[in-house]
Amino acid sequence: MNSALRHALAALLVAVSLPALAHDAKAGDIAIAHPFATPTIPGTTTGAAYFAALENTGTVADKLVRASSPVTTRVEIHTMSVDAQGVMRMREIDGIALQPKAKVQMKPGAGLHLMLVGLKEPLKEGTSFAMTLQFEHAGTVEVTVVVQAKAQDAAPMHMH
Repeated sequence: MNSALRHALAALLVAVSLPALAHDAKAGDIAIAHPFATPTIPGTTTGAAYFAALENTGTVADKLVRASSPVTTRVEIHTMSVDAQGVMRMREIDGIALQPKAKVQMKPGAGLHLMLVGLKEPLKEGTSFAMTLQFEHAGTVEVTVVVQAKAQDAAPMHMH
């Protein structure tokens, strides 16, 4: 492959990759990777948002303590688990602790998520919305949340 073709191909790959990376964010020592939400069905007033990862790159513990978005009445931080009888249990928690050098991953059907309560309209695949995150030490940052279909290997989401 000649040099000009290689450079053109590299430029194309960068251009295609930029939209996917454009909504990552940073607040102090906290890196926020790929905020996303799953689409909802019309008439549904709750939804869920996730991060591919929240990573504390610093040496001091931090905590995600609050989130808000203009597309919903409120955002709650939730954890989800399945009990011994196979019943899914979800509860609101006071935040997501991020120890130094730790990474927390969030995905549909497992563990932590941000519950979007009182959606003003359905979340449609391919759209995006703003969300403000507040950390104990890193402060406040606005992220762009992309609405995308959940991964095929994710467990089915539940209705509220």
